[in-house]
Amino acid sequence: MPVEAVIFDIGNVLIEWNPERFYDAEIGLKRREKMFASVDLHEMNECVDRGANFREAVLEMAAAHPEWTQEITLWHDRWIEMAQPAIDHSVRLLRALRTAGVPVFALSNFGIQSFELAERHYPFLAEFDRRYISGHMGVTKPDACIFSMVEEDCGIAPGALLFADDRADNIAAAKARGWQTHLFTKPEGFAARLVAEDLLTREAST
Repeated sequence: MPVEAVIFDIGNVLIEWNPERFYDAEIGLKRREKMFASVDLHEMNECVDRGANFREAVLEMAAAHPEWTQEITLWHDRWIEMAQPAIDHSVRLLRALRTAGVPVFALSNFGIQSFELAERHYPFLAEFDRRYISGHMGVTKPDACIFSMVEEDCGIAPGALLFADDRADNIAAAKARGWQTHLFTKPEGFAARLVAEDLLTREAST
């Protein structure tokens, strides 16, 4: 089935997301490993992605782990430093698809307030035709419900959606819905897929 819309994940597809790298630079590898082993920061972030208030969730976790309070609060206060830089080639692909008249959507696990921060820092996040942000939807990938919600809202048949995500579990969930998928590792690979689907010319995909 021909592709009618391309759906981008955001983290590690359009913007690098690497909290571990940030903390390694701030407190060192060994101390970061110790903190992450004792504090489930990724589960905290998952709650934010499901709609919990960003600041409140971080402060609650910090209060629960007083030995790590200063480090945990960095997750909120310096969050944008964990979500950088933009993956420029992917941003060019987003814009090239729009220029070619291909509808482009975002489907991302992202908190409400953290997405507002990202929007201020990365203006291209306003360039999607439709945005599906988990914090507003109350459900995260890879739950089948979020894919169903996208289908219902956009009105495009699952087989006509091409979804790029860096996580295999999200790709598997989308495939189970009948979506076309691309497991994102590098923008060059996704560019080649878009050319193969006749969505972009080779020149436009660079």
